[in-house]
Amino acid sequence: MNLQQLQAAHAQAVSRRWFLRDCGVGLGAIAAGSLLTNDLSRAMAAESMNPLAPRQPHFPAKAKRVIYIFQAGAPSHLELFDYKPELAKRDGQLPPAELLKGYRAAFINPNSALLGPKFKFAKHGQCGMELSEVLPHTAKIADDLCLIRTMHTEAVNHAPGQIMMNTGTQQFGRPSFGSWSLYGLGSESADLPGFVVLTSAKGTSAGASNYGSGFLPTMYGGVPFRSAGEPVLYLNNPGGIDAETQRSSLDSLNRLNEMALQNVVDPDIAARIQSYEMAYRLQTSAPELMDLSSETPETLARYGIKDPKEASFARNCLLSRRLLERGVRFVQLFHEAWDQHGGLTAGVKKNALDTDQASATLVMELKERGLLNDTIVIWGGEFGRTPMVQGGNDGRDHHNRSFSLWLAGGGIKAGHTHGTTDEFGFNVATDGVSVHDLHATLLHLLGFDHTRLTFRSQGRDYRLTDVYGELVKGIMA
Repeated sequence: MNLQQLQAAHAQAVSRRWFLRDCGVGLGAIAAGSLLTNDLSRAMAAESMNPLAPRQPHFPAKAKRVIYIFQAGAPSHLELFDYKPELAKRDGQLPPAELLKGYRAAFINPNSALLGPKFKFAKHGQCGMELSEVLPHTAKIADDLCLIRTMHTEAVNHAPGQIMMNTGTQQFGRPSFGSWSLYGLGSESADLPGFVVLTSAKGTSAGASNYGSGFLPTMYGGVPFRSAGEPVLYLNNPGGIDAETQRSSLDSLNRLNEMALQNVVDPDIAARIQSYEMAYRLQTSAPELMDLSSETPETLARYGIKDPKEASFARNCLLSRRLLERGVRFVQLFHEAWDQHGGLTAGVKKNALDTDQASATLVMELKERGLLNDTIVIWGGEFGRTPMVQGGNDGRDHHNRSFSLWLAGGGIKAGHTHGTTDEFGFNVATDGVSVHDLHATLLHLLGFDHTRLTFRSQGRDYRLTDVYGELVKGIMA
């Protein structure tokens, strides 16, 4: 029985008690009330003891955990994943008039000249996946990847686009994909949060909205781990408080909270109990997780980590693997550095240098350790970049009509390139994938019918995909 069902049962019990008490039934009221209260208390106790306990999905799943590498700022698909010879050929020319009919760019005049791709491309792996020269490490795992070239989204600016990719809507306040996953599956970790967030570069424009729990109980939200100092702020005991005193105080608080939970069945109280206990366990588990001294020099070198104490995207990738090994359900990395309105060539080259090796090594290590089979790895941003130039002769504007991302792992078709765009990388030509379609498919791989994974809020059943979403069967193994 979940918390919503408990609330409904409590409301029904209160209604019956009111009838029996106030309508003159007498001793029957006492007996019935006692039975109802005992049954409800037992159900509440089981639920409140561990609301994050592992749960079975709707049907057998291909994957049971996720690493979402969110490259915020919008990586240019035209420089990384979707080579267009015609765009190179027509560099400096005006785009065809029919291409721009009814089109509005975010910041530039749509009639700006076309800008050819800045890097060479080559085919890699047995699958022949075509990738940019700035991704030499990703090229090594081409046969493990599913490259989607036909993503499209409704959003055209960063914060709405990021929220859309992470929550399925441009509106603030909805649960993130990670929160829905944790809500559906629970956590396998007793000592760490089920959903952990790691950031590098600038984080994200939309901030905590990208990993928040929205109207779901707060226990399902992402927990940010800091790159330096205490992993979680205020985790250590204040001066004068020893472990015995802290445990005693926490036990007293928990008893009071459990009494309140039995009376009102408020999910926020269950979340409070869980958060207090998690914070207590984190005092030991979080520092151990963040200490990379147990990793070999060879492993650090594979990820490109020069100083294991220095915050970096590479360090976060290694931490992601360590989190999964400790039972964490969902790990999300945010790296916002890809907004190249100008300085495109140097910017993309630097960003690839910062992220390519560690991303590929993470996939390799998961595969070597037997974790990739039931883990989904996602790499991508909120939208793509225009085929037209911005910022003199070396920049691109936001583009939501087509962009690329890659997937690997549990249930994903490996060595596969999905969909095609037109000759300029402007519009989807075949096999388009909306954000809702992607979410529906990812939930399916986690064992859920996306139309049935719902939560009732303000009189309506909400879901990650809202009223949209079709399974993308072409990307599933």
